[in-house]
Amino acid sequence: MTRRRYVARGVPGGYRLWDNQGRRWWGDLYELCPDDLLAELNGQADHARITTLMKRYRAQKR
Repeated sequence: MTRRRYVARGVPGGYRLWDNQGRRWWGDLYELCPDDLLAELNGQADHARITTLMKRYRAQKR
């Protein structure tokens, strides 16, 4: 099994995505764990699908 580039880490108030390669936070703070988004980032990384998933998780915060 290869090491994942992006992982979800629990922070106060929800989850943030950590980029292991860049060693920095990526994206927004999410209240729910963005499992679909993580799978896409670590998988095929289709830009259109990532954009759609980010909009969906961003809308759940409101």
